[in-house]
Amino acid sequence: MSKKAVVLLSGGLDSATVLAIARSEGYESYCLSLDYHQRHRAELHAAENVAKLLGAAAHRTAQLDLSMFGGSALTDNAIDVPQEPTEGIPVTYVPARNTIMLSLALAWAEVLESRDIFIGVNALDYSGYPDCRGEYVEAFQRMANLATKSAVEGKTITVHAPLIDMTKAEIVTQGTALGVDYASTVSCYQADDHGHACGVCDSCRLRRQGFIAAGLADPTRYADSARNT
Repeated sequence: MSKKAVVLLSGGLDSATVLAIARSEGYESYCLSLDYHQRHRAELHAAENVAKLLGAAAHRTAQLDLSMFGGSALTDNAIDVPQEPTEGIPVTYVPARNTIMLSLALAWAEVLESRDIFIGVNALDYSGYPDCRGEYVEAFQRMANLATKSAVEGKTITVHAPLIDMTKAEIVTQGTALGVDYASTVSCYQADDHGHACGVCDSCRLRRQGFIAAGLADPTRYADSARNT
């Protein structure tokens, strides 16, 4: 492989699929996770496993404590994770998270002399987060090509969002075909320390519906209390 790409890897279903896609397209993948003191820290262990299983060239976890700001159910334990669908942008939205992660990926990409960044955002079966839309990805790419030495010197950056217009069923179908072991991923917003999913949060609902719609067995490891929900 001669092409290098930085792949944002949360440890969840979508980012694992994106890593598999990058690998299938011939990229040598450098995976970046972010420990932002999120409630669902089991996803960080999942990211380590996924990076190994899918043959990443390297995997690093950046440290940035977003709980100092709070403002999200994922960074503030005083805010409960909703167990039913809510109107508008849910409280699980983490302010500026994708912008922060893409900025870190951009920094590493420039050091690696890579011109490609992959992110697993999706604008169909998702929770309505503003930083998961195609126009956001396009805007960040424009900014990246204004802000970096490499781009100014002619080596422009492309931000790949291959899942942006896919349903969750399409995502799990493609990932399965590419050999992703979804049992090793953690998507739940309040997974326990062993990565067992609650089965009732928004992320769990979208994930489960994706497997059902795809006609595939759901390999998610659920907590005992969630197995029959």
